[in-house]
Amino acid sequence: MTLRNRVCGSKVAVVGSGAVGASIAFAMSIKQLCSELVLIDINQEKATGEIMDINHGLPFLGQMSVSAGDYSDCADCDVIIITAGIPRKPGETRLDLARKNVALGKEITTNIMKYYNGGVILVVSNPVDVMTYMISKWTGLPKGRVIGSGTVLDSSRFRYLLSQKLDIDVKNVHGYIIGEHGDSQLPAWSATNIAGLTVEDYCKTSGIEFSDADRIEIMEATKKAGAEIIKRKGATYYAIAIAVNTIVESILKGTSTIRTVGSVMHGEYGIDDVVVNVPSIVGADGVERVLELDLNEQELRFLRHSAEQVRSVIEKVEDI
Repeated sequence: MTLRNRVCGSKVAVVGSGAVGASIAFAMSIKQLCSELVLIDINQEKATGEIMDINHGLPFLGQMSVSAGDYSDCADCDVIIITAGIPRKPGETRLDLARKNVALGKEITTNIMKYYNGGVILVVSNPVDVMTYMISKWTGLPKGRVIGSGTVLDSSRFRYLLSQKLDIDVKNVHGYIIGEHGDSQLPAWSATNIAGLTVEDYCKTSGIEFSDADRIEIMEATKKAGAEIIKRKGATYYAIAIAVNTIVESILKGTSTIRTVGSVMHGEYGIDDVVVNVPSIVGADGVERVLELDLNEQELRFLRHSAEQVRSVIEKVEDI
C-alpha cells in the first residue's frame, strides 16, 4: 500500500452522524482543528442536516470546509474517526451488542480501506476495545495506526471526581483509569498525584481525610458515570466529543501527548494480542509508544484480568 505524504491538520473524516459523531464534528469546528472536515453516514439527510447546522455558525468561528460526504472522502485523511454503532436494546446482553457492532464495524472498515491511503484510524464505537482490536486486524495497518478512544473519558471523569473530593483545581490532578473501557477498568492509584504529591501525601499536608472507602467511592462513581448520565438524558456525547478532539489534536499537531488510548498490546505489562487502555504517547502516526507504569502487584493483576475480560469477548466475535 502506497501512503501519501500527509500535511498535518488538513483533513478529518467522521463516520457516523449520530449524537457522538455530530458532537465531535461540532467541537472540532469550534476548535478549528483542521481545514477540511467530512461527515459520513448511511443516512445522508441526517449528515447533511448536521453539516448545515455547523456551517451556519462558521462565520463566527473561522474559515473551514465542513461537508457531508461518502467513503471516497476517506482518501487523503489525516484522521478517520469511527463513531457509528447500534445502541443496546432492552434485554440484550453485552455480547449481543458486541456481535452487532462488530459486524457493522467490519462493513465500515471494508468501505474505508477501499480509499484509505494514509492517516490514523480512531475508533470510538462501542465496545471500543473489541472494535479497536478487530479493526486493527482487518486493516492490517502498522502498530499504533489504529487506536481506540479507550479510557480517555474515564480518566477525565476520575480526575474531575477526585478534584471535587479534594477541593482542588482539576488541572492539578493527574491520574489514569486503565484496562477495559467497561466494568473491569481500574484507577492506577500508584500513578495518581496532586501537583507531584501522592494522594496520601497531599491529604496529609492539607489535613484532609481520605480513606479506602473514599477510593472505592470514586472508583465506582467513575465506572458508573456514563450510566448515570444515560439514565438522566438518554445518552452521553458532549464529554466524549471533547475527549476525542484532544486525541485528534495530538495527532494533527504531532504533540506526543500522553493519553489512555487503546492499542494492540505486544508484551507490555505481560499482555499480548489484545487491546487494553494504558498511558500511551499519541502523535502524528497514532500511538508512538506505550508507557509501562510502575504498577503495584495488585494493580498489575487487575490490569491483566481486565485484558482477559476483553479477550473473552473478542474470542466470541472473531468469526464475524
